[in-house]
Amino acid sequence: MKHTVISATIASLLALSSAAAMADGPNFYGRLDLSVTNSDTGATTQNGKEGTVLENNFSLLGVNGSEKLFDGVDVIYQMEFQVENTTIEGGNNPFKARNTFLGLKTDYGTALVGRNDTVFKQAEGGVDLFGNTNADIDRLVAGQTRSADGIWYYSPKIADLITLNATYLVADNQADTRDTQYALSATLGDSALKAQNYYVAAAYNDGISGIEAWRGVAQVKLADFKIGGLFQKSESQVSGQSNMEGNSYLVNVAYNLNGVNLKAEYAKDESGLGSYFKNAGVVGANTTDVNVNSYTVGADYRLSKSTLVFGHYAYYEGDYKLLNKNTELKDDNVVTVGLRYDF
Repeated sequence: MKHTVISATIASLLALSSAAAMADGPNFYGRLDLSVTNSDTGATTQNGKEGTVLENNFSLLGVNGSEKLFDGVDVIYQMEFQVENTTIEGGNNPFKARNTFLGLKTDYGTALVGRNDTVFKQAEGGVDLFGNTNADIDRLVAGQTRSADGIWYYSPKIADLITLNATYLVADNQADTRDTQYALSATLGDSALKAQNYYVAAAYNDGISGIEAWRGVAQVKLADFKIGGLFQKSESQVSGQSNMEGNSYLVNVAYNLNGVNLKAEYAKDESGLGSYFKNAGVVGANTTDVNVNSYTVGADYRLSKSTLVFGHYAYYEGDYKLLNKNTELKDDNVVTVGLRYDF
């Protein structure tokens, strides 16, 4: 009897060991990202408030992992939630949906079902130097969308360089339209600028977030410099807003000075479809000739592997025509200092 119990225990341990070898996860992770900001208008802050405010920059909790089903096929999963309970608004709604999906990874590519950033958004790579702050490129550039009830496909890396990707939103799940909504992208190089010192992407969006848009992105690493740029042409597909269209572009540079990451960016938008112009409340059938400019400088420094301190100054200005009358936007000066901790 004693030998039987010992044998059963050993067999159980071996089975658990075998299962662990076939599974990666679940891995729990999170981020706390808080900052202090002073803004003239509040048009770009996370909570839309002007003056000196505290901002929660998409703090989150998540779990992900994978498990081998059989040779060449793994099931992968992720559940991620934005945590808002540091804010006044978060007292009533402490969690918001983020990228959450179930999928299969095979030798022929990866397919996901659920909620995720569209491949149009993901085509940005690492060019968004101030991402997840009030100077994120979505303040001027449209199409930075996380969509639900969709299907994603990512091809294997062809020749260790090129990946072809697609997002398709299931039409009958979308409340606002039954038209086809999808995005396509092709990427070349490495968005992390590690395996290759360059990254290039082209992407197309049709219908998602009510726009049709084309995007090109490029970034290169030269010694301690990272130089990047984005060009996008966008057109609203929302009824009564066909006049809202135009180009958006940005150029930026980052320089690593003894561990301090110095950053500078110039961006321009002529479509009026970014969040900064929308927050001005003048998007409509009589709005034309949008011209918005932003200038941002900043720096970040990693105090430890998990802790990042950052700060930036952003200036926004522009004008537009309403019923053919030229109108100035109120200039916005935004100063931010923040701390991020990953675990």
